[in-house]
Amino acid sequence: MNYQNPDKNGYYGEFGGAFVAEMLYPNIKELQDNYLEIIYSDEFQREFKDLLKNYVGRETPLYFAPNLSEQYNTKIYLKREDLNHTGAHKINNALGQALLAKKLGKKRIIAETGAGQHGVATATACALMGLECIVYMGEVDMKRQAPNVARMEMLGAKVVPATSGSKTLKDAVNEALRDWINNPTTTHYIIGSSVGPHPFPDMVARFQSVISEEIKTQLKEQTGRENPDYVIACVGGGSNAAGTFYHFVNTPEVKIIAAEAGGLGINSGKSAATTALGTLGVLHGSQSLVMQTKDGQVIEPHSISAGLDYPGIGPMHANLYAQKRAEFMSVDDEDAVKSAFNLTKIEGIIPALESAHALSVLDKKKFNENDIVVICLSGRGDKDMETYLKHLND
Repeated sequence: MNYQNPDKNGYYGEFGGAFVAEMLYPNIKELQDNYLEIIYSDEFQREFKDLLKNYVGRETPLYFAPNLSEQYNTKIYLKREDLNHTGAHKINNALGQALLAKKLGKKRIIAETGAGQHGVATATACALMGLECIVYMGEVDMKRQAPNVARMEMLGAKVVPATSGSKTLKDAVNEALRDWINNPTTTHYIIGSSVGPHPFPDMVARFQSVISEEIKTQLKEQTGRENPDYVIACVGGGSNAAGTFYHFVNTPEVKIIAAEAGGLGINSGKSAATTALGTLGVLHGSQSLVMQTKDGQVIEPHSISAGLDYPGIGPMHANLYAQKRAEFMSVDDEDAVKSAFNLTKIEGIIPALESAHALSVLDKKKFNENDIVVICLSGRGDKDMETYLKHLND
């Protein structure tokens, strides 16, 4: 099975597809018909690669973490997406989609954001390219990620609160989709994660695949081999994980581990561990695993990290789980915070709370002394300082 790309209808196995309102069908069809031809044209690739190098600051380092490696008695490398311009992997996809939108003649960009990193990345791309930018963000997330709200506004974006439901990421996506239905011809929706109707999950994965592309060449330079024994990333919707896993999914000897947000515990009623709690359903335009009641009502997720606070998972990841190609682990809030403080104290790197979930896998799985373990450090922890300060003296 090819785990990397969906079929022509946007399905990874039984997951994916495009379930959209009739009003949005022309937009989705326009994207489906044109995205591959545009993004693989020589002109687009030249512009995109130039932006990644000279604006984003790629390639990001693949850092051998000596103290972490000694602590866990294995060889740990951190892919430093936190060192990108804007502080996370999100800029890779935001620039790619903004460039695509311009080629399609769109003047107005909408986006959703949870932790605020995708919102900041989209606002940044729009400022650079002279596009109008509206970002939808859950009211709860706006409070817990206030610095990112300020950054978006400074960049010229209008941040609109989502005040329904749990007032988090899921609700921001709902509001953005409503906007798109009302403004279908002028507007492109930059989805930040590998979710949504086809071609979004595939498009986001392709823009983020630069992460695993670089890992392969950097690992070859540093160790003489392209493939690690393990690649680890956190998964909410799953964009950083899609990028980290992309060039390894069809290489069986590379083991893949995805860290989900366990919240207060899988059975606590306050969790976002979709593979443990989800069933087949349709959410935000694609069929995947969804946390839902027996009659299809979405269950409110919970995570200490706003970026993982989502009741579903991207179709690519759902398929990796269903086919047992990837191992999914649930990481509770408390363990994620502990791992964040550990990395900070022994390596001098403050990770985003999302990335801290991936680091927590080191406490849950035993690795061999000679294993090469690559962990995606998807973002930096500046945005989470308020949360970290609450735990500083624990």
